[in-house]
Amino acid sequence: MRQLSHDDLCSLLDKPMFRRISETADELGLECYVVGGYVRDLFLERPSKDIDCVVVDPAIAAGTVEGTPDLAPGIRLARALGRRLGRSANVSVFRNFGTAQVKWHGQEVEFVGARRESYSRDSRKPIVEDGTLEDDLDRRDFTINALAVQLNGKHFGELVDRFDGLWDMEDGLIVTPLDPDITFSDDPLRMMRCIRFATQLNFRIEDATQEALCRNAGRISIISAERIIDELNKIMLSPAPSLGFIELERSGLLELILPEVAALRGTESRNGRAHKDNFYHTLEVLDNVARATAETPADSLFLRWAALLHDIGKPRTKRWDNIQGWTFHNHNFVGQKMVAPLFRRMKLPLDERMHYVEKLVGMHMRPQVIADEEVTDSAVRRLLFEGGEDIDDLMTLCEADITSKNQARKQRFLDNFRLVREKMVDLQERDNYRTWTNPISGEEIMQVLNLGPCREVGVLKQAVKDAIWESRIPSDHASAYAYMMQEAERMGLLKP
Repeated sequence: MRQLSHDDLCSLLDKPMFRRISETADELGLECYVVGGYVRDLFLERPSKDIDCVVVDPAIAAGTVEGTPDLAPGIRLARALGRRLGRSANVSVFRNFGTAQVKWHGQEVEFVGARRESYSRDSRKPIVEDGTLEDDLDRRDFTINALAVQLNGKHFGELVDRFDGLWDMEDGLIVTPLDPDITFSDDPLRMMRCIRFATQLNFRIEDATQEALCRNAGRISIISAERIIDELNKIMLSPAPSLGFIELERSGLLELILPEVAALRGTESRNGRAHKDNFYHTLEVLDNVARATAETPADSLFLRWAALLHDIGKPRTKRWDNIQGWTFHNHNFVGQKMVAPLFRRMKLPLDERMHYVEKLVGMHMRPQVIADEEVTDSAVRRLLFEGGEDIDDLMTLCEADITSKNQARKQRFLDNFRLVREKMVDLQERDNYRTWTNPISGEEIMQVLNLGPCREVGVLKQAVKDAIWESRIPSDHASAYAYMMQEAERMGLLKP
């Protein structure tokens, strides 16, 4: 965080858009403040495109004039600003909400009149009334977002910090401006935002605010899955997503939102043998993937989801074996089947992105099995075929999954993974697997053997594929056809 004087703020806001807003507000006799995240990010030296302005009509604030949609100060200022900026400006008015947006030369500014809010118990939609700047700042979620800088000419660049948000920013704290129980109960989405900001900024949630999170966690039930997933995705895309999931678990929210992930928490010991805490292992894997994809985080969102969900099948497959100890056999396949119901419940996309996560969860043990044994051509060839175009992401996930505290064992896996990658490159160059197709089609099998659609067609096709993958026959049609006929005879499918 940097300290900004009044002159510093004036300099940072000395831009054509803000100067035009200032001139327009003065002409209309309105007070205008840039508020919230844009001001916060000036102090934190973070880029910010979201510019929100609160507009105060002194007559409405004093109660001498009653506000109406047509007199809404934010709309009046936006329309007048649009006329000042000329034909290159685009003004959008949302009359029912008393808000407006102005787009000009790649900038977007939202205008809203100062307001106060009150809530009913069963809804996060507030009853909105006209208010003062103080009323408007009172309703903000956190002190670091309750900062305002005036844009009017005589007071341009003056900071309003009603709740000592700068001190909290300096201390790296997330604090609510008013009673946190009221803040979270009124709008439970603020609990998700609280954890999201703490994760993105690497701030600590203040103790009283944290306690209120725990007390009000159940209120999250009135929030739609779409709003929750929006905040979850922002946590996922942060530099260290584990910080957010630790807070979600600590507050009790995780069990309500993602019970499949919460179920990973804890260890169990029997005969002096305990398994690792799969929740913290998962978070370590997630952070490893985040570091590996730090340069293009937005492109890695669903790879990060695969990292979060890769072990969700373990609680359902945990068994004790007197010889092996704790086992989680087939947890990858069980977890793969759990992805679709979770995505459906959380309103995540049910398209190829979900199938991508399913695939990575189902396959995440495969490269590790190869790396733990002799790295053979046939094993790597099969991995390439089944991984397809997602093979690089699968390898990134599997390398991130190596979290052993035994450095020698960890290094052995990493060295073997390097061999797997080298052999993958060699085989890809030699065999061009990304464009490979089976020389024998299902239609040909049915025609040659006079079969209709049936299980045997798939078995024969798979047999040919396996023989090619394992280098038992060449990948040409004649060899594949001869092998198919041999297998058909063995299965009793050749008719006399």
